[in-house]
Amino acid sequence: MKEEFSVDTSSKSSFAPELKKFIDTWKSKPGNLIMVLHKVQQQYGYVPRDIAFEIADILEIPVAKVYGVITFYHFFKLKKPGKYRISICMGTACYLKGGSDIVQGLEELLGIGINEVTADKEFSIEIVRCIGCCGLAPAMTINGKVYGNLKKEQLADILAKYKESQ
Repeated sequence: MKEEFSVDTSSKSSFAPELKKFIDTWKSKPGNLIMVLHKVQQQYGYVPRDIAFEIADILEIPVAKVYGVITFYHFFKLKKPGKYRISICMGTACYLKGGSDIVQGLEELLGIGINEVTADKEFSIEIVRCIGCCGLAPAMTINGKVYGNLKKEQLADILAKYKESQ
């Protein structure tokens, strides 16, 4: 089945007024696309497909350029992350001190792989280059909260705290 890539731009914008104002402010400035994408991801947690098309239309650039930037930079996401976004550090210190064991443990416990979301949309796993906590290696964050000096055996208890709060 061929995917359709056209968007009806005649309809009212789906941007929140704050986001629309931000885009209007950046529209004529150099580096506008990166700034706009950061703001969109801040608002949605990822860059929705329809929003990417609207950005291209408003900035008067090809959609391919928008997707070129989104896919070039690891920071931008095309899929909505889980409610609890797990970022596992694989910087040098974390990697050498067992970061891959943490990845494997989370994949086993959650039943998903890297850049995937659990069926209940509660958890997602991503690899990051460094979170700046090398002295706590191996480390990960869940929605920004740092967990360091991790052992695979601790992961179930950490996840249980988030599952209880659902």
